[in-house]
Amino acid sequence: MAPIDTDDNTTAGEGEELRAGRRKAARYVVPVAVIGVAAATIGLVPALADSGDPDLPKVTAEQLIEKIAKSDVQQLSGTVRINTDLGLPDLGGLESGLLSGMSGGPGSGGDGEGSAADPSAKLTELASGSHTLRVAADGPDRQKLSLLENAAEYSLIHNGKDVWGYDSGSNEVYHSTAADGTERPGKEVPGKDAPGKDVPGKDVPATPKDFADQALKAIDDTTSVTVGGTAQVAGRDAYRLVVEPKQDGSTVGAITVAVDAETGTPLKFTLTPASGGAAVVDVGFTKVSFAKPDASTFDFTPPEGAKVTEADETGQKAKAPEHGREAERDLAEGLDGLKVIGEGWNSIATFDTGAGGGLPTAPASGDLGDLGGFLGSFGDQVKGDFGSGTVFKTRLVNALITDDGKVYAGAVTKDALVKAADAAK
Repeated sequence: MAPIDTDDNTTAGEGEELRAGRRKAARYVVPVAVIGVAAATIGLVPALADSGDPDLPKVTAEQLIEKIAKSDVQQLSGTVRINTDLGLPDLGGLESGLLSGMSGGPGSGGDGEGSAADPSAKLTELASGSHTLRVAADGPDRQKLSLLENAAEYSLIHNGKDVWGYDSGSNEVYHSTAADGTERPGKEVPGKDAPGKDVPGKDVPATPKDFADQALKAIDDTTSVTVGGTAQVAGRDAYRLVVEPKQDGSTVGAITVAVDAETGTPLKFTLTPASGGAAVVDVGFTKVSFAKPDASTFDFTPPEGAKVTEADETGQKAKAPEHGREAERDLAEGLDGLKVIGEGWNSIATFDTGAGGGLPTAPASGDLGDLGGFLGSFGDQVKGDFGSGTVFKTRLVNALITDDGKVYAGAVTKDALVKAADAAK
């Protein structure tokens, strides 16, 4: 792996030591990981501006990455303001019908069961719009994340073996259990790997640290990494780590991580698109404290009259509608053939759905009408040596679905997808 660009020089000995640290902190994963991040992106509204440029000791990019890797914050509390601007088309509620018809998951109405407080469904709301979160952590066994809404609040609390989800709007409670902290590797707390292994909703990124971890995995010799000055975020002095693709064709313009100068904790994460304009992802603390939260923060007792759903009582997978199970099987079979072509930030994931008809049709009920035609109206028709197909675009992730059922997707431009399909012909 070639050295990353920095804005400072080190001696040969220092360089080797720092590169070793960087490899530990930022092992290579193709930037298809960025697709996963984008699918659940949340961010800080532009109104939250940095205040001042503190005078801090100069560091190299390698040293700053190593500082992030060594960060071992076990206790924190604070408020995170979040927003997403993927530029997705408004489907007028169609997406809800699709999810309801294609799955029997919690809250989908697929079999009339499930809970509005199930975090695996509730936390997907973070994929769009503006949100405010309160987070707290006290080691690997106590975390709390609260999503503040207009007239309600949703909380996910992990306290020892108990995991509680509570939706005040519906007065519903979801309860499950997690493995003992001694059985989980690492120290997983909000701000590190929130909310913890075996905790429902753990794969939804919710803090700057979650996003920064994914970005650092994408660093390789196709990436420029520099220190872009300093900032103050949530009253804390911070360095700016700037990650940029060296290659043409990526939709990613730059990723900036504000790193707390004292603890090494990412305080803010911003992803701007190559096309310019507002950030696609911009998540950061408005308030943060690294003091130990009060133990009562993680206490929870279901309110009187609340509907309580136990995780082992839902049986969603076993009770999913037959067409839902078929869809799951088809998807799993398709992803078994997943391949990654290209390198670095221009990596493209491709697989064959096995469906020669191109865009999907309506479910068996037919309630959604000509689904393929409707979805096609949101895409661009393209042709090439591969044949013809439709490109669906966001401000970050684009996907080409060919008429013979092949899919090409990545954080790359439309032209890059067409070239990839032509090359695979």
